[in-house]
Amino acid sequence: MIDLRPSAHLDSFTRDALPPHADWPELLLDGFDYPDRLNAAVELTDAMVARGFGDHTALVGNGRQRTYKELTDWTNRLAHVLVDDLGVKPGNRVLIRSANNPAMVACWLAATKAGAVVVNTMPMLRAGELAKYVDKAEIEFALCDTRLMDEMTACAHDSRFLKTVVGFDGTSNHDADLDRMALEKPVRFAAVQTAQDDVALLGFTSGSTGEPKATMHFHRDILIIADAYAQEVLQVTPEDIFVGSPPLAFTFGLGGLAVFPLRFGASAVLLENASPPNLIEIIARYRATICFTAPTAYRVMLQAMAEGADLSSLRIAVSAGETLPAPVYDDWLRATGKPMLDGIGATEMLHIFLSNRLDDHRPACTGKPVGGYEARVVDDTGAPAPPGTMGRLAVRGPTGCRYLNDTRQANYVQDGWNITGDTFVMDEDGYFHFAARNDDIILSAGYNIAGPEVEAALLAHAAVAECAVISAPDPERGAVVEAHVVLSDGQTPGPDMARALQEHVKATIAPFKYPRSVVFADSLPKTPTGKIQRFRIQSKGLE
Repeated sequence: MIDLRPSAHLDSFTRDALPPHADWPELLLDGFDYPDRLNAAVELTDAMVARGFGDHTALVGNGRQRTYKELTDWTNRLAHVLVDDLGVKPGNRVLIRSANNPAMVACWLAATKAGAVVVNTMPMLRAGELAKYVDKAEIEFALCDTRLMDEMTACAHDSRFLKTVVGFDGTSNHDADLDRMALEKPVRFAAVQTAQDDVALLGFTSGSTGEPKATMHFHRDILIIADAYAQEVLQVTPEDIFVGSPPLAFTFGLGGLAVFPLRFGASAVLLENASPPNLIEIIARYRATICFTAPTAYRVMLQAMAEGADLSSLRIAVSAGETLPAPVYDDWLRATGKPMLDGIGATEMLHIFLSNRLDDHRPACTGKPVGGYEARVVDDTGAPAPPGTMGRLAVRGPTGCRYLNDTRQANYVQDGWNITGDTFVMDEDGYFHFAARNDDIILSAGYNIAGPEVEAALLAHAAVAECAVISAPDPERGAVVEAHVVLSDGQTPGPDMARALQEHVKATIAPFKYPRSVVFADSLPKTPTGKIQRFRIQSKGLE
């Protein structure tokens, strides 16, 4: 039986929508002690001012820098608008639609102070996609950057739940309805005294098909990811400056670009368009120290450094979004003398739970569990797999999967463990090595082949700039490995190049894993964060 503290929510929707207790993962909360009454937004703003960080820079974006005192005052004014003018009640769901900018962070913090349950969303979502979120979470309120209002208005027009949509100015001019209402509000706000296990955030899973899944995260969870991963692995100090490409709408981006810096008195530089050239410019201008982005972006940074860009301020490069190929890790270490930290997290777990460390890292390795977490590799029956054997990754710790009103909870949580959907190998020394997403394992003539391993082998060839490996149907083998390759400048595609790459892979890893089909492309489809979208790549098959 799980004993929840008395809720401060007047709207009990999210607590009522929690999974049955029997379907919860086992939570390991030893060492994560918080008061019964806890509001995460207060801890990241008002409490930081009280600790003496009021004059420290908290957020930089769209041409302005804001101190912790300014951010605290701003969010308190906004919270007054939500409660006094819009009628937001504790437990109501509030959707926020924006690109990465300080105004989005302020709206998230303000809604959290008001006791609302926040749903952060990507700016590229269309009205139909937004409607799925609104219907799933029965969202009544939305705060939207006025530059993105069309799809939000269209969603509200056809919604039976969404009744109130208010625009804010994401450009820092403060010239929108929400901003104007906040101007005359007090800078002090009595935040709702939420329980530490009141739901604060709904994170919708990205890239899924069909009905979206909403993961439910408590106020304490928001602090746990900082007090575990960010403190232990990143060793954040108030002098750190964070940059990165993950959207704040993803829990990964919210942690890395808002929660982690604000928890420790550090700063975050937010970019609405975090393309690799923009990241390079921002790192150099602000002397950023911690970067979160994808391996493809780090390859661009390596080229920029070779051409004279000064990225020497970076003390930590966190690889995000997809597995880190060993050649990228090796090239970064060679160029900078500093490790690139690979880790893995999940929306269901809120953030990273396996990671390399600054003093314990190696290529093609995801490291060991973050403090407070346990992990193992299991077979199809749920039994621990022997070291060196591929199997499903199972993890448990202080955070865990709680889907909102979703029967798929029983698939993700088994025997108290979160089954993440990843295939891993654990070696004899307890280090975890990523193989593939469970659905990215290619079964060819009875062999299990992990696509990312083949990609890493291809990337070690000087002619390869980017690549993506997929499964192509084959009548004899069931499936074959197919590589879609973007060549480096000056390289010529054709049969001779294909054979050279195939022979290179055979010489690098087990020969049966080589790509029997090689397709040359000018570019690969990617998300805004630089993650390759393999599902959009069409198989060509053997020709």
